[in-house]
Amino acid sequence: MSAPAGPAPAGPQPADSRVVDVLTVRSVTQVTPAVRRVTLTAPADVVAAAGPSLALLVPRVGDPDPRWPAIARDGRIVWPQGSHGISLRSYTARRQHVPAGSAEGEVDVDFVLHGDGPAAAWAAAAAPGAVLGVASAAPLGEAPAGWLLLAGDETALPAISRILADAAPGTVGVALLEVAGPAEEQPLPAPAGVEVRWLHRGGLAPGAGTALADAVAALDPPGRDDVFAWVAAESGAVRAVRADLRARWGLRRAQHHAVGYWRRGRAMAPAG
Repeated sequence: MSAPAGPAPAGPQPADSRVVDVLTVRSVTQVTPAVRRVTLTAPADVVAAAGPSLALLVPRVGDPDPRWPAIARDGRIVWPQGSHGISLRSYTARRQHVPAGSAEGEVDVDFVLHGDGPAAAWAAAAAPGAVLGVASAAPLGEAPAGWLLLAGDETALPAISRILADAAPGTVGVALLEVAGPAEEQPLPAPAGVEVRWLHRGGLAPGAGTALADAVAALDPPGRDDVFAWVAAESGAVRAVRADLRARWGLRRAQHHAVGYWRRGRAMAPAG
């Protein structure tokens, strides 16, 4: 990440550590009934480094002065002593934008409001002036391919939107997107050869059904070598899809990235 921003962490810290980058809420938008987009602002260099995957440091709701950790030289998070109320969660920046010549930029982060985890609670209460920390950033794990399979639920939409936006115009394939119903669909620009297919859960709770795994199982493998599959959703669904991709599709490790973003019955884990 870039130059330090925000207050120094509490307590003694390693000599070679740095403070986390702190972003401030500029606005909040209800994108769908279940998805809240928080637009954050920070210095231009912080915004440029803030993505696509983010390790977010989420403070308690209403905490005006969080006790941020420090980041050691090797990337480890050095937590302050005692109670600090900061939760670590992984999200994807839906958008990073720095206007030409501007000293500041914006980062959009979409939060799914199901469950009672700390990130959902923070996003539900977020208002201009609230703060959020960023410990580190990482790539999405995608790879360029002529034929692309994308499969995910609403938690994966920010990542899938970025992958589709960056895909070459001639890319073909299919994007399978599981959401509660039509009201949760979002505009997703894609190459003309990539079919965007929405899967509706209806009355089922998130993670309770098998719609995503069933949709992948119903696909015929494309029968070509230049294939890449990117999958992210509830952990059980991802395990089923990964097994299908390896066995029936015959994809090698380098040809797919499949990660459980969350686990049913638990608050979003750091990998989610």
